[in-house]
Amino acid sequence: MRKAVLVTGASSGVGLALCKRLLEEDHELHLCLACRNRSKAEAVRAALLASHPLAEVSIVQVDVSDLQSVFRASQELRQRFQRLDYVYLNAGIMPNPQLNIKALFSGLFSRKVIHMFSTAEGLLTQEDQITADGLQEVFETNVFGHFILIQELAPLLCHSDSPSQLIWTSSRNARKSNFCLEDIQHSRGQEPYSSSKYAVDLLSVAVNRNFNSRGLYSSVVCPGTMVTNMTCGILPPFVWTLLMPIIWLLRFFANAFTLTPYNGTEALVWLFHQKPESLNPLTKYLSATTGFGSNYVMTQKMDLDEDTAEKFYQNLLELEKHVRATIQKRNHQS
Repeated sequence: MRKAVLVTGASSGVGLALCKRLLEEDHELHLCLACRNRSKAEAVRAALLASHPLAEVSIVQVDVSDLQSVFRASQELRQRFQRLDYVYLNAGIMPNPQLNIKALFSGLFSRKVIHMFSTAEGLLTQEDQITADGLQEVFETNVFGHFILIQELAPLLCHSDSPSQLIWTSSRNARKSNFCLEDIQHSRGQEPYSSSKYAVDLLSVAVNRNFNSRGLYSSVVCPGTMVTNMTCGILPPFVWTLLMPIIWLLRFFANAFTLTPYNGTEALVWLFHQKPESLNPLTKYLSATTGFGSNYVMTQKMDLDEDTAEKFYQNLLELEKHVRATIQKRNHQS
């Protein structure tokens, strides 16, 4: 029987590279591309089938920053699949990233220069906005939309006979200092991306605590520092060109510079081959690349505690009730 894999954000970047690598690992997968833009997804599907004709590749249109879209896609998936073996929760945004020039130059002449470039800690701020659902866009896209997707797909994921895996794309930039239980959407801060990735770490731990007994396991991954559509918006192209020799040199001292989406998927592909029940729920799996270009996987203990993770999970459940009631009221009025 074919393994069924769902990948959100599958039409570009890490998601696209992951789809290619998964089919190299198992050319008979049923791979479902969960994408916002259907025309891009169709082009990706055609390319994947051309190189892997024995695979089954399907598409579901979903925008995780639009809960109506998430509900529609979930219903469609429940009709199509009896179970999902893997769900890669990869779609995400970092809107309007702005470089903190002062922090950059002060960091260049400190002992923390490699750490600064590896994690972007303190370097980037973003301008968030409100979605049609009345939520902060980064929070809804990176965290809450995926949370609702999991809730809706639970019948396909929870099977005691054979476990399913959730694999989240997190970040080394997930900082406890940027997250607050009293402001889980980070509406009062300037680093919503870091906050959302820390929230992903918390949610993964909470999922394990609440769903392992039902056969669902969760892990988080950091793909490393890459040049993608998301990061290219931080600096002009010519600046990236000037920085690349320095970044290549830094790879001999810091393994976080994976640079390409292909390299960045190393940990995500590694998890595809692991028995989920054998993994530590408090561990983050990091894609790493040596100075000579060899890929490998590192581990890092997450800076969190299970009680905070559970409180965050309960907050999400309360928010889910509120949002569902709001959507039902809106649909009734229309």
